[in-house]
Amino acid sequence: MEDNSDTILLARLKDLLANSELAEGGRLPPERELAQSLDIGRGALRKALATLQAEGVVWRHVGKGTFTGERPIDTVADINAMVHRTNPLEVMGARIAFEPEVSRCAALNATPSQIAELRNCMTKAQQAPTWRQYEQWDNKLHRTIAEASQNSLLLGLLDTLNAVRRAVTWGRLRDTPVRPPPDHHSFAEHARIVEAIAERDGTAAADAMRRHLRSVESHMRDLR
Repeated sequence: MEDNSDTILLARLKDLLANSELAEGGRLPPERELAQSLDIGRGALRKALATLQAEGVVWRHVGKGTFTGERPIDTVADINAMVHRTNPLEVMGARIAFEPEVSRCAALNATPSQIAELRNCMTKAQQAPTWRQYEQWDNKLHRTIAEASQNSLLLGLLDTLNAVRRAVTWGRLRDTPVRPPPDHHSFAEHARIVEAIAERDGTAAADAMRRHLRSVESHMRDLR
């Protein structure tokens, strides 16, 4: 049975992951740094990370580190090949073709707790003090939508698409301000997607996701 100290450590670690600015790709700091920031021993940290890995919160790659989220499909060679053949606008085209239908499935299958988590992600994105933290919550919102589809293959395909997206991104493409402005276009667009899913309206959810991704695509073109 998990003792109280283990429970507290897991809660602290989850809070740290949710609120810290992680390296590109969701990679956690090295164990030594993470243990120091939590003021715990590395043995206790490894035990906590093993628990989080079993829960699907993180995954570990020997020699490369620990990353947030589920382990992606092990198609590294294929992903590398795709990265060299594609570009950010092609990635957006793939997202526009794929994610609206994932949202449609989410509207049919999302659990109440998943809908609550979507609203939490939306709120955290609006409150994010930096662009990086905004992007972390934005990514989590989109992945939670895929989880809410209750289709593990769709979730795996989204993870693969995101692996390619991270590798071919144009970079931050941000000038000022240091955080999203209050009227950032994605806030209202996210709200429409989440409310359509909450209302079990698959058509509206797909349409709202498509409009959102086309808006993102338009802003990407403007920032080139």
